[in-house]
Amino acid sequence: MDNLKTQGISMPKLGLGTFRMQGDACRAAVESALSVGYRHIDTAEMYANEESIGAALAAARLPRSELHVTTKVWHENLAPDAIRRAFDASLEKLRLDHVDLYLVHWPSRSANWGAVFETLMKLNEEGRTRAIGVANFTTALLKIAVEEIRAPIACNQIEYHAMLDQSKVLDYLNARSIPLVAYCPLAQGRIASDPVLAEIGTKHNATAAQVALKWLLDQGGVAAIPKASRRESQQANLDALKITLDDADRKKIAALPKDRRCVNPGFAPAWD
Repeated sequence: MDNLKTQGISMPKLGLGTFRMQGDACRAAVESALSVGYRHIDTAEMYANEESIGAALAAARLPRSELHVTTKVWHENLAPDAIRRAFDASLEKLRLDHVDLYLVHWPSRSANWGAVFETLMKLNEEGRTRAIGVANFTTALLKIAVEEIRAPIACNQIEYHAMLDQSKVLDYLNARSIPLVAYCPLAQGRIASDPVLAEIGTKHNATAAQVALKWLLDQGGVAAIPKASRRESQQANLDALKITLDDADRKKIAALPKDRRCVNPGFAPAWD
């Protein structure tokens, strides 16, 4: 599987998203994903599943160097002491001595960004997280982190799929060699019923979801973390890597409406 190199880490372009997975079902899903070849697992303190993921990672007995684990600090915990407490709790639940990537999960209007990134950079310097980054950051917020504070941002994790235009953020990130990690890469299931993507899929003996995923992963500097709890879905997402899209396919995908947002930052707690 292709990896993205960023801020000293190597991140598999395809990972497993775990939002709304909890308990034994989450553990089973992560164990299944690891067994079929996933090495990039994405979680967050807000998901309340780090303990289950930690159990799955321990049961898999894979060399730590083969795994990429991302977790995130919630917007309510962005004071320096709160970040450290949240980080310690995440690490303990994951049963790890370090994570590969630690992200600010949502922006907060009350955050002191200088103090936030200073704390994250210290965790990085201490070797407890191999890299730091952000999620759900607009270009304006990215400019604060990257240009004013000069934080070593390893990625921006945002909603991105074939039905949503993220060209403005992508252009900013690409110009600075910062990867975009796409969550909701299948538009929470909407992709599966799209007739244009289904038609392209038929041409390649693939599903609409596989076409949409490959379209994302073909882009330089883009990774994707589709949620998939069933082994069949996890394997199907891996198999999407085998598809070869042509210019005609990409032209049809480019012509799709790009206004289908699944997660609206305007209604996120951080923006209340």
